[in-house]
Order: sequence, then structure tokens, then C-alpha cells
Amino acid sequence: MKKISIIVPTYNEEETLNLLYERLNPIIDKNNYEFEVLFVNDGSKDNTLDIIRKLREKDSRISYIDFSRNFGKEIAMMAGMDYAKGDAIIFMDADLQDPPELIPELVKYWEQGYDDVYARRKSRQGETFFKKITSKAYYKILQKLTKVEIQQDTGDFRLLDKRCVNALKKMRESQRNSKSMFSWIGYKKKEVLFDREPRVAGKTKWNYMKLVDLAIDGITSFTTSPLRLATYVAIPTFLALFIYFIYVIAKSIIISEPIQAFQAIILLILFFSSIQILLFGIMGEYLGRIFNESKNRPLYLVNEYNGEKEMNEK
Repeated sequence: MKKISIIVPTYNEEETLNLLYERLNPIIDKNNYEFEVLFVNDGSKDNTLDIIRKLREKDSRISYIDFSRNFGKEIAMMAGMDYAKGDAIIFMDADLQDPPELIPELVKYWEQGYDDVYARRKSRQGETFFKKITSKAYYKILQKLTKVEIQQDTGDFRLLDKRCVNALKKMRESQRNSKSMFSWIGYKKKEVLFDREPRVAGKTKWNYMKLVDLAIDGITSFTTSPLRLATYVAIPTFLALFIYFIYVIAKSIIISEPIQAFQAIILLILFFSSIQILLFGIMGEYLGRIFNESKNRPLYLVNEYNGEKEMNEK
């Protein structure tokens, strides 16, 4: 019998876990597979871990990892892949925006030979207009910067075959963007459409600052194209500077208007300073990534795995 691991990263989800289990239970009961539901507790400060422990007491299919502190969702997903025992895994959120009822369809296409069956959102209920617009713009920019096709309007909700999981486990960088990695590894993909519902309870953990950080990680970890911005900006900048000097000289000769030197100097200083700051910022992002990766620290530390204290790190 094939085994499927459902990986659920959790951070302060005490209000949703029992609801999630109620909807997951009939789904995994009806399928002819052995299921493992693996919760990754990402340093929750509420009763999330206690609820997961109680769920495991009444259902042996429940497993859990408890981090020593909060490491972030991307790292929690990596830990889930490290500990999952299934022939395939399914990533899903704990807030029920990813409907468990879609799991049989994901499994169906996996059995047909697809390695990566990803859920694409037809609609995004509960999200602001601003978030929808910025998300769409981000994926357009990311697609233009890279040669790898990026799936738009998709999240982490997907089924991955074991060979996709093995490929992703080889990618141990600390600043991760899983959505880009899913595209990068390739393999045979299949799209499944669904309507994304609002959270059933609790509040989203993704504020705009965290989303901006995730977007920057996605761009800088997936492409070096921003580094070329220095060249793209330098050429038109010097061209504009040349034209400006021609204009100033011609104007002073033709209409005999004296040049206000201090004004020209101030404008030029401000202009070139802003360009330099932009370019230094881009280069700093990449240097920061090199610095973080060179430390070669473990991605996470596990405090407890299914009730047992862990001594290992990944």
C-alpha cells in the first residue's frame, strides 16, 4: 500500500487545528492509501502543540515535529520533507484555505503519472484588492527575470512525488522560496483549479513586510538578473548626462544665459547618489545571501519528534 504524507506547517493555529482534523479525517479514511499527517510546529506561542499531541493520542496517523523556536514557514516545509515517510507528500496550510476535499483529485493525477500536481486558485476570497494586484505584479516581474516558467496564482498546496521531494531536499539554502524551487526542479506537472476560501479562524501570519521579504528572497534566490541592472542603468544614465551637458552648453551659447552651477551640481549629485544607493542595495542583497550561506548553519533545530526529544539537526 502506498503511503502519502500530508505536511502542515503550523504557527499559532490553535483555533483551526480541530476543524482541520474534522475535515481531513473522512478524506484520508475513504482512500486506499496509508496516510501520515505531519504537523510542523514552528515555535507556536499558544496551545497549538498541546492540541497536536491530543490529536496524536487518538489517531496514530498524526505525527509532529516541534521546532526549538520559530524558523519560518519555508524552513518548516523543508523539515516536513526531511521527516516525511510517504511515497508522495502534500503541502497544505492549517487555516483551511487549502480545502482537504481536493486531495483525492491531487492523488488521482499522481496515479496517472504526474510528479507535481499543484492547486491553482481561480479566486482568492478574503484577500484585499491591493494584495491581489501586488501578487499579480510580482509574478510578472519574476517571470521576466528568469528563464524558468513560474506557475501563477499557486501557493504551496500541491502533491509532490518522492523524486521531487528528493530533489528539493538537496537544495539546502537557508533563504528559501519554495514556489520558485517547485518550478526550478521541473518534472511532469499538472494543474488543478480551485476556489480559495477565507481563513476559517484566526489571523494570517503574513503581513506586508513579511510578504515583501518573501518576494525579495524569491527574486534574489532564483535569478541574478538584478545584478545586471547596474549595466542597464549605467548606459542610459551616461547617455542622459551627455545630452544634458550638450543642452546646457548650447543654451548658454545660443541665448547667452549664464549657467547656474550650484543648481546643476546639486541635481547631478542627487541623481547619481540615488543610482548608487539602488545598485549598492541590490549588490548588498546578494552579498548578504553569500554571508548567510557561508556560515553553513543547520536549517533548523528540532526540540521534539512525536513525543521524543531530538538530538539531531538538519
